[in-house]
Amino acid sequence: MSIKIYNTLTRQKETFVPLEEGKVKMYVCGPTVYNYIHIGNARPAIVFDTVRRYFEYRGYEVVYVLNFTDVDDKLIKAANELEEEVPDIADRFIEAYKEDVGAFGVKEAVYHPRVTENMDEIISFIKSLISKGYAYETEGDVYFRTRQFDNYGKLSHQSVDELRSGSRIEVGEKKEDPLDFTLWKEAKEGEISWNSPWGNGRPGWHIECSTMAKKYLGDTIDIHAGGQDLTFPHHENEIAQSEAHNETDFARYWMHNGYINIENEKMSKSLGNFVLAYELIKQHDPQMIRFFMLSVQYRHPINFSAELLESAKNGFERIRNAYENVKHRQETCMNLTDDKEEWLQEIERMNQTFIKEMDDDFNTANAISVLFDIAKSANLYLQKEQTDSEVLQGYADLLKNLTHVLGLEIETAQELPDEEVDTKIKEREQARKDRNFQKADQIRDELKEKGIVLEDTSQGTRWKRG
Repeated sequence: MSIKIYNTLTRQKETFVPLEEGKVKMYVCGPTVYNYIHIGNARPAIVFDTVRRYFEYRGYEVVYVLNFTDVDDKLIKAANELEEEVPDIADRFIEAYKEDVGAFGVKEAVYHPRVTENMDEIISFIKSLISKGYAYETEGDVYFRTRQFDNYGKLSHQSVDELRSGSRIEVGEKKEDPLDFTLWKEAKEGEISWNSPWGNGRPGWHIECSTMAKKYLGDTIDIHAGGQDLTFPHHENEIAQSEAHNETDFARYWMHNGYINIENEKMSKSLGNFVLAYELIKQHDPQMIRFFMLSVQYRHPINFSAELLESAKNGFERIRNAYENVKHRQETCMNLTDDKEEWLQEIERMNQTFIKEMDDDFNTANAISVLFDIAKSANLYLQKEQTDSEVLQGYADLLKNLTHVLGLEIETAQELPDEEVDTKIKEREQARKDRNFQKADQIRDELKEKGIVLEDTSQGTRWKRG
């Protein structure tokens, strides 16, 4: 079996063939770090983390790159409003991003490049485009000559003439052609800037990804991914820059996830339905949010509502309960049964069905349906008076391994034994006697994370499970 990917470039499913055997070079457009991420930003983080996990499950080494845009107009505006420096805001929201997506089970990228750490490479890239005749400088700005690149519009499937009809030169722009786009911006007074051959300034948005993809993955990469809204102009412009510069194909497969709607309406600040990820995490188990996000195939739009999230929670609990029931039976089961091989074959059949669904453009919705089938089959097996330890282990391994492929943890945290709680409380009391209040607070926080609430009274410390 082989993995098939819907390629935005060709608008059809194609069999994935890597550039290097056993390796996937994958670049995902990350956030502009001027604020907390919303659930629309969370979807590509979860979706493409799942794609990465599945490639790894199928035996590939994945070099996964996700960038941070840590300087642009939005960051400068935020810095002015908050009276802070741009790097300080970027640092804060990069950490917030990592914390939020980490709660959703998203793995760290192999590389997390930042624009500000790759400025020399960006300037060198632009200089090369100018020398090749694809770019030009005018009064401190640098633009890309869109018409110079013959295949412009091939990703969004638009012709240059169609694009031109909706384009115009804005006030203050110094372009040769309305379609030309910015590679380098002259700095305004007081703005953060870098020295360049064209004066002090900073990069345009599109050039950063072309430069960092080349630096960390090479001239041609296997997969470039991001939200549907990035197809044009961002990814279209990346193709033009990269292929003009590198003189070869930029990315072989382009993947784009669909939008998120809130209660069947497009998410927007003006409608008041803008949902921040960290606020959602406060209200719901982030594992349930991930399960909900994966309940729809990644290319399709997904509708978010409290009812649908509750339905996802109930669905995942069905799978988790089946796993826990199997584990419970394992504690007492040592019997061998005559029909063991039939059940083991059924387990393998469901495993192969899961792989088949995921091989078909990472169809997590159908893969989750397979998980429900496994849970149902496991519960049916548990109704037998005699069960076999190998079959039970087969069900347990299958449920645990396949949920893990989707970035979900099926095992619930074990409760802290009473004796261990008492030991921790004694350690905390000693720390307080020693006036080591930092350690005492740390022990309280550790217990709180495990659902243990402490109450200090005149008779001593009491505790309860929260």
